[in-house]
Amino acid sequence: MSRFNVKKVAVLGAGVMGAQIAAHLVNVKVPVVLFDLPAKEGPKSAIALKAIANLKKLKPSPIGVAEDADLIEAANYEEHLKLLGECDLVIEAIAERMDWKLDLYTKIAPHVAKHAILASNTSGLSITKLSEALPESIKPRFCGIHFFNPPRYMPLVELINTPTTEPLVLDQLEAFVTSGLGKGVVRAKDTPNFIANRIGIAGMLSTMKEVENFGLSYDVVDDLTGKKLGRASSGTFRTADVVGLDTMAHVIKTLQDNLSLETDPFYGSFSTPAVLAKLIEMGNLGQKTKAGFFKKVGRDILRFELDSEEYVPAGQKADDVYGRMLKKPAAERLRLLRNAEGAPGQFLWAILRNGFHYAALHLESIADCARDVDQAMRWGFGMKQGPFELWQEAGWLEVAKMVQEDIDAGKALCSAPLPQWVFEGPVAQAGGVHTAEGSWSPAQGKFLPRRVLPVYERQIFPEKLLGEASLPDWKVAGTTLFETRALRAWTVDNQVLIASIKNKMHAISPEVMEGLMEAVELAEKDFQGMVIWSGDAPFSVGADLEATMPAFVVGGADAIDSIEGELQNLMMRLRYAQVPVVSAIHGMALGGGCELAVYSARRVAHMESYIGLVEVGVGLVPGAGGLTYVARRAAERMLQSTSKDLLPFLTEGFTAAAMAKVGTSAIESRKLGYLLDSDIIVPHKDEVLFVAINEARAMAASGWRAPTKRLFPVAGRSGLATIKAQLVNMRDGGFISAYDFKIAAMIAEVVCGGEVDGGSLVSEEYLLTLERKVFCHLIGQPKTHERILGMLNTGKPVRN
Repeated sequence: MSRFNVKKVAVLGAGVMGAQIAAHLVNVKVPVVLFDLPAKEGPKSAIALKAIANLKKLKPSPIGVAEDADLIEAANYEEHLKLLGECDLVIEAIAERMDWKLDLYTKIAPHVAKHAILASNTSGLSITKLSEALPESIKPRFCGIHFFNPPRYMPLVELINTPTTEPLVLDQLEAFVTSGLGKGVVRAKDTPNFIANRIGIAGMLSTMKEVENFGLSYDVVDDLTGKKLGRASSGTFRTADVVGLDTMAHVIKTLQDNLSLETDPFYGSFSTPAVLAKLIEMGNLGQKTKAGFFKKVGRDILRFELDSEEYVPAGQKADDVYGRMLKKPAAERLRLLRNAEGAPGQFLWAILRNGFHYAALHLESIADCARDVDQAMRWGFGMKQGPFELWQEAGWLEVAKMVQEDIDAGKALCSAPLPQWVFEGPVAQAGGVHTAEGSWSPAQGKFLPRRVLPVYERQIFPEKLLGEASLPDWKVAGTTLFETRALRAWTVDNQVLIASIKNKMHAISPEVMEGLMEAVELAEKDFQGMVIWSGDAPFSVGADLEATMPAFVVGGADAIDSIEGELQNLMMRLRYAQVPVVSAIHGMALGGGCELAVYSARRVAHMESYIGLVEVGVGLVPGAGGLTYVARRAAERMLQSTSKDLLPFLTEGFTAAAMAKVGTSAIESRKLGYLLDSDIIVPHKDEVLFVAINEARAMAASGWRAPTKRLFPVAGRSGLATIKAQLVNMRDGGFISAYDFKIAAMIAEVVCGGEVDGGSLVSEEYLLTLERKVFCHLIGQPKTHERILGMLNTGKPVRN
């Protein structure tokens, strides 16, 4: 297959989605031009320029670092249509009006490059109808490309072809979207709202209807339908607020306008909920207007009450018994909910039953196979499992029988029976829709394997669904070299050793340290390189505090000094190993996890990697070499410049450690100094291991050698005095506590090299000793104990 080389992209429409799609293209280093209508006043591209400026203010940020928004080129349809000729991909993302889209296509068609792909980001309009406005030469290169909001964070992109779309075009676009943008691609049929929104919005409407039936409040429903149910933490109504109630209403209207009782037996439940209509009438559209189902007033969260049309205090939660039910194994869980006496349990069973019913009825018409539905709901709606996965895990035929009994009893939202394939044939015999052979396709009457494209060869361990037994499991795959309770050393190619931490949150315990030491020795003996990677996030949250504190209680500061010394030895062993050690990062790399990364020879990080030295939060300082790294990097950067003043190079690293700053993306982590320009940022989480292994091989093949140990200059007592003066101002101004001041001053002491002359040359070992001394002093302090216990008990830092 010829490579689809995307050198530049145009996004048409600088609204919420268009601007954020452009932002994500910048995140992955794709040049992008953002179009909108010409402004009536000021610069002609003012609308696009305003949207670009607004990207810097959005939370969560759609862009890796705010200033990168300025890399987006602003344009308008009056002056800049010729720029389309420079673009390999044109994404239309204007408002969901068929007439507006068709008019725009007529305007841009003469300017689209002959090789370029044109794609619409419509959330549910017919792609085939949209294509009718295009000249015959563009139709083979036209398709739907539906991103989910917010596009930086939501993995799902649906691709939708028309009868005239060239198959190669969809293959090329899937490869770019997967590897280039880091997305999970699902191919959907050209039906109203495609797959995720069809299932998801029907589910939200079902939830709202059952909320009325059972008389539950929105805060209780969100408590039940968030993480406890294995779904997005925002639950149902908070999710609606984030999406935008006007957007949700539009998607509902698409269902209403394009479906009927003949095409969708659930059509009767698609009426716009009265509460949604009322909120829209009031102009309360959710997060964008700061009021929707919920509203924040000061520090208080309020919820809307339809009867009074007023906001009342929120914060109610369901009885703990339902949380306990939801922790049970799937089969027991569903039985308990179905037989529950309380309204919350009956409500939960009702929405799950409605979801199973809807997905089964519409699978054949909206998707090629059940895999597409479950992946769409995982990636587009943040579900831990798709509806078919949960159904299959709970016992396919038993659940099917329960659902059908409710349908027959008139308890379901519609009377249409489950399809025959649910009860008879291959699915019933296999115990579900996902098998080692593939996933069930009602249209083809067989299990379909995953699509085979070269891009997926980069995913050694792709995200798998329950039942996909033919896909490899990273926890047991490859050849195990040795394994302990805390770490597995293994290989997939007999060239690079992989070290996978097994502890909860991949915390670094003494057993992990021993395992990594043994892994390095084995890698030096028999392999070209070593990769530290685990198939699930986070990379590592650092030292295992629960394992460390008992050692302190028994052995005091001496025991901690010994543990920290071993941890420091591990970091130095990694840094000076005789084979390249590559840290493959996905998710959080905090504290000792950050130190593990920065002492590796190279880092390969997923875009959503959050890296930082956070020990201040538990009343400590980085003690495994983090501060030594900060001082050494500052010296290296100064020596590469013409400046002789070390302090400016030290300030950013000191501030990051003292304020426990964590990069909110791999891009920002690089800005903080935890990733270097030579490190690699990978858009797709499932490609991180592939890239890391190949990086280790390439480094070995190029004759890589460990760095030479050398002395380097430190800022000394003069630098320390300058930093302390600033800290005094912060303390006296009430910006930091007295204990924060104490910790920050100790961090300054280490990174400046202590009471030595400015410019004095020191070794890493000298600074490591200072680090260890300060760490051991702080761990004996009562206020540090308060912070540690607070973190262990609540997961949140205590400021004392």
